[in-house]
Amino acid sequence: MLDAKPFPSPATTTKLASDSGELLSNPTSYRSIVGALQYLTWTRPDISYSVNQVCQFLHALTTTHLTAVKRILRYLKATPDYGLPIHKGEPHLTAFCDADCAGDPNDYRSTTGSCIFLGANLISWFAKKQTTVARSSTEAEYRALATTTADVLWICSLLKELHVFLNCPPLFHCDNISAIALAANPIFHARTKHIEVDYHFIRNLVTSRAIAIQHLPSDITIILFEE
Repeated sequence: MLDAKPFPSPATTTKLASDSGELLSNPTSYRSIVGALQYLTWTRPDISYSVNQVCQFLHALTTTHLTAVKRILRYLKATPDYGLPIHKGEPHLTAFCDADCAGDPNDYRSTTGSCIFLGANLISWFAKKQTTVARSSTEAEYRALATTTADVLWICSLLKELHVFLNCPPLFHCDNISAIALAANPIFHARTKHIEVDYHFIRNLVTSRAIAIQHLPSDITIILFEE
């Protein structure tokens, strides 16, 4: 792929399916490349979602999946200078989370995406498929918010051990107004009983003002990387 044509994005809007394309006769090379890309996500969050997608088909690889992997490599060739900038600043935590409702065409589960900043520095990120099928976009976003909250609480605990004290509660940005209302509403509605109790711990944190949640419109683009 050294002479491959560079590409400006790591993935297309088309979702990968398990039955698309022809089965690969020798999947060893594919699995080796994907394993290397997983290590690369430690410093390149911009490919986390794309790598997460291609890792879901290691049991039955097709030519379509291989094309998706090659696209990631072409994107990396176009962006060799991308990385994580480190800046001095005030110690405050800001988290962004999102979810695609029933985004996987194979099992209709949603994928959670999250990134957490300490000041202006990106320190934690992940793209992970949710464990259960969400019945609505609100539920999918609420689960994404809960998963991100758990990650932020762990970071707060770590910072406390390091004697780094935050100057304000962590601020969460979510683009789903209903999920924000659900997190702030102390009343347990019947329509939310199917959501596991584990996810409702957000309400206690919001009520005690341990965290704050703010609406972020979906059409706002956040630049995470600088050359």
